[in-house]
Amino acid sequence: MFEKMARAEERYNELTQLLSDPEMPARQDLWQQYSRELAALAPGIELYHRYRGLERELAEARELLQEEQEGELADFLQEEITRLTGEIERVTGELRESLLPRDPRDEKNVFLEIRAGTGGEEAALFAADLLRMYSRYAERKGWKMEIIDAHATDIGGFKEVIAGIEGKGVYRRLKYESGVHRVQRIPATESAGRIHTSAATVAVLPEAEEVEIEISPQDLRIDTYCSTGPGGQSVNTTQSAVRVTHLPSGLVVTCQDEKSQLQNREKALRVLRSRLMDHYIAEQVAEQAEARRSQVGSGDRSERIRTYNFPQNRITDHRIGLTLHQLDLSLDGEIDEIIDRLAAATKQKQLKNAGG
Repeated sequence: MFEKMARAEERYNELTQLLSDPEMPARQDLWQQYSRELAALAPGIELYHRYRGLERELAEARELLQEEQEGELADFLQEEITRLTGEIERVTGELRESLLPRDPRDEKNVFLEIRAGTGGEEAALFAADLLRMYSRYAERKGWKMEIIDAHATDIGGFKEVIAGIEGKGVYRRLKYESGVHRVQRIPATESAGRIHTSAATVAVLPEAEEVEIEISPQDLRIDTYCSTGPGGQSVNTTQSAVRVTHLPSGLVVTCQDEKSQLQNREKALRVLRSRLMDHYIAEQVAEQAEARRSQVGSGDRSERIRTYNFPQNRITDHRIGLTLHQLDLSLDGEIDEIIDRLAAATKQKQLKNAGG
C-alpha cells in the first residue's frame, strides 16, 4: 500500500509541476486532464502526509517514554502513544479506501429510465411512485431533474418514463438503483383486499459525452410524428416528436417532451449516447465475470434488488439484506440510508478482494 502511495505522491508532484507551467492554460485539453487527475489524487496524498506525520509523532513519543519511564510525563506519553496508535489505524483504513479503483463515471449526470414490468396497471402506478421517489430525492440533493420522454396511462401511471438528472455526484449516488424493484400492496381496484405483487425496472445510465461515444449520421434513422398523451391521443398537430433508431445496435429512443423537433432530436441523441455507452460497457463486463463478482449484486437488470411492502410499511434491499420499516419516508425521497449502506458494502467487498 505504501509503495502505491509513494508512486501517487511522485505523480502528484509531477502534475503540480506541469500545471505550474505558464503555457499550460493555453492547452485546455491537457489542462483539464491534469487538473482532474490532480484533484483525484489530492485527498489520498493529504491522508498520506497525515499518516507520515502521525508516525513521526509516535516515534518521538516512544523515544521520550524510554527516557521518562515514571511520573506524570510518563503517564501523559503513554496516553499519547495510545491515542496516536488509534489515529494511525484510522488513517491507514482511510488510505486503503483511497487506493480503491474509482469509477470515472461517478460525477456524471444520468438518465433515469423506469419501465412498468409484470402487474399491468398496478405496475404502471408503481413506476409513477418510483419516479416521484427519485424526484423528491433529487430535490433533497439540490439536483435538477427533467422529463425527457414519458408514456403515461389513463389512470396516472407510466408504462415508461425517462428523466435526465443533473448535479454533483448524481451517478455516484444513483448507480445502485438499477435493477428490478418489486411492490407488494392491495391495489385500489382489488375489492377482496388481496395483496398483489408487481414490478418495475429501473436503469441508471451515466450521460455519455460526444467525445466518448461517436455516432455516425449514416448509422441513424430519424422519424418524426405527432406527440401523444395517455391512451394515444394526439396532443398537438405538428410533427415535433422524434424517434431515433441506431441501426447497428437496434437501439431506439423517442422524445416528445419539447415542442421543438430540434430540441427533441438533441435530447434523444443524448439518451442514445448513454444507452450505447451502457451497452458497450455491459459487453465488456460480460467478458470479465470476475470483475462482476467483485461488486454488490450482479448488476443484472433481471435481478430483483428491492421490495416495497405497503401493508408492513417495509422496504427491503435484497443485495445487502437490509430491511427498514419506513417505506413511507423512502417513497418521499429519504433513501440516503439505503444508498449509504450499499456504498459501504461495495467498499468492504473491494477491500476484501484487494487484500485490505
